[in-house]
Amino acid sequence: MLAAVFTKNLTNPAYGAARLGAERAAALFGAEVLHFVPKKGDDPDEQSALIDLALAMPKRPDIFIFSPVHVSLVDAAIRRIAVACIPLVGFVNPIAAVPNVSYVGSDDYQLAQSIADYLFQHLRGQGRVLVVTGHEHSFTSKARLRGFRAAAQRYPGIRIEGVIAGDYEQGLARERTASWLSEHPHLDACLVANDIMAIGVLEALDAVDRHVPVVGINAIPQAIHAIAAGHMLATADFNAMQMAHLATECAVRHLRGEAVPAVIDLPVQIVDRSNCDAWDRPYAQRPVMTLAQLK
Repeated sequence: MLAAVFTKNLTNPAYGAARLGAERAAALFGAEVLHFVPKKGDDPDEQSALIDLALAMPKRPDIFIFSPVHVSLVDAAIRRIAVACIPLVGFVNPIAAVPNVSYVGSDDYQLAQSIADYLFQHLRGQGRVLVVTGHEHSFTSKARLRGFRAAAQRYPGIRIEGVIAGDYEQGLARERTASWLSEHPHLDACLVANDIMAIGVLEALDAVDRHVPVVGINAIPQAIHAIAAGHMLATADFNAMQMAHLATECAVRHLRGEAVPAVIDLPVQIVDRSNCDAWDRPYAQRPVMTLAQLK
């Protein structure tokens, strides 16, 4: 069995973890995975071209395991997978263009509300907050920003002082945060849509010797180390490795003729200094669950 695994970019550690999760599941269930990743991160045209490349292979994949880089701009290419009668399993972001065998994800809106609540409670309901979002066209970024705003509405003393887009890139988040800080002297916390951007935000704060609570999403190793050191307050575990592991298991079981869940939503887990030891290990050493263990 050959599965084509499509992730969004080579820069976000969460997607490196997703590729590892797919490989771990393939090894466990007796399949082979082939990765397709845009060299220009999150590029719809390149991801579409990679779909066509996979479909043109002499030995075509038996199934696609797919995370779209855009909510709609890859739809035409995704439909070509369906025209080729190749089944598709989605993960991380929903796929509406064609039917999915299964979808494995986490509720981005709820995830964002949970980490925002954690931050706002830490601030005792008072403070000026900078929000750093992902790319404006990203499904996860839109859902997380809605979640951040919904949480803020429950705290009259919380003021969202600014919203900037770090496009899920460490360097860009650092640069744009530094620019924002140069014009805004008053800040009490940073609410960041993923961990790799949170690391960039921390770098920008360190450069001007400003220290405020920072939270992110993903539970990547760099964030866990920062939390353990007391440099970052908390993160929410958006477990892309687990998602890809379960998506790959669903793909293999489907090809074997077995029934698999239509939707799997992973629960929200907040990681802070009190519990970060459970995450403080390389991705290859972090535990993953099979479908049987989820029940």
